[in-house]
Order: sequence, then structure tokens, then C-alpha cells
Amino acid sequence: MKKLSILAISAFLFAVSCKESKTDSATTSTEQAVAENKGETFTVNADSSTVNWTASHKGGLNPRFGTTKTTGTLSVENGNLTSGSLTSDINSLTTDPKSVDPAATEGKTSADLDTHLKSADFFDTAKYPTVKFEITKVADLAAGTESKTDGANKTVSGNLTIKDKTVNVTFPAKVEVTGNEVKMWSKFTINRQDWGLAYGTDGDAKDWMISKDVDLELNIVANK
Repeated sequence: MKKLSILAISAFLFAVSCKESKTDSATTSTEQAVAENKGETFTVNADSSTVNWTASHKGGLNPRFGTTKTTGTLSVENGNLTSGSLTSDINSLTTDPKSVDPAATEGKTSADLDTHLKSADFFDTAKYPTVKFEITKVADLAAGTESKTDGANKTVSGNLTIKDKTVNVTFPAKVEVTGNEVKMWSKFTINRQDWGLAYGTDGDAKDWMISKDVDLELNIVANK
């Protein structure tokens, strides 16, 4: 019976891991030179813009999801996005209550998870209150490239700084530029371990239970 249970669990985890991803996988490299600000500057509308995040246990189990508030600027030259900087206030991080069932977490709520994520166990917002993304390059999406972001038309690269580590990430995005507004959407996955973001010490069993993948969804609106 025990052997059967282990096989059943293994089969279940394999099936979960084979589910089709709903996000693009960001590619990473070393920190790059930040793109020069050229043309017109648009200010990110913090009330209309969000960064949505999803994290889970191994195998995609027990997903937790929520949002953070984002500020910053985007620059446009000749109708094209050329540069920009986005800053997420991690103290504004909020876990959606629908993703946490207190009956299954020994009474812990989404607010408890918020507090834990902001503690020294994870983001340590007392020392590192923000996450920053600075665009290094924007290019047209190569013909034939498939993306999970509907209508993706650009490839955006930028330095993503979490705590004291900066890694360059590249992902497909949909960018729309009109006279008074810039919009950028993207859905991509990063590996939190690339930034040394872990629970406890290296090899800690608590950290092993958490998936290394974190899904991010950018919904950015910037106005003149």
C-alpha cells in the first residue's frame, strides 16, 4: 500500500509538472547597460498599473497569488518604447485571500503570508523595500515567435534587481503607444534562485518544498 501511494503521488506530481504553462520563460544573463532615456517621458499610472505574481509549492501545488503597486517612467521615441524604469514597492505586496485557505494552513491567513514574505525569511523589506526593473533593450518580436502574451509584438530586456542581486531578463511583451499613453503587458516566469531568494539557509527543507518558479504578469499603463 505504501509503495502504491508513493507511485500515485509521483504520477500526480508528474502530471502537474506536464501541464501547459500559461507564461513565457524569461531568459537571463548578466547585468547590462541601461538604455538611454530618449524622446518623450510617460509617467506610470500607479492606480492603473499592477505587477501580479503567482508562486506555489513543488509541482505547482497550493498556488499563492497577489499584486504589488508599481511606479516609474517609460520613454518613447518615434512611436516606439525605448527605455524605462519600474519600481515595485514590496511593502505594498498583497496576497489574494482566495489563494489561502485558513482551514488548510493551521489558521494562517493571506495577511500572515504577506507579513512572512516581507520578513527577513524572504524579501526583507526593512533592508530592501523595493524591486526595480530598468529597460536595457526593446526590439521587435522575431517573426514566428510564439508567446503566451496575447498580441506580443516586442522583446523587452531589462535589469531586474531583487534585494542586492541584479540579473538581466528578457521576455516577450505587447506594447501599445498612442499620443498620450503607453501600455505594456507581459506574462513570464523567473527562477527566484537566480536572485538568491530562498527560505532559510541553503538546502533547507522548507525552501525545497517551494517551487523555484515565480510567475509575473505586468500590466503597465503610463501617461504624459
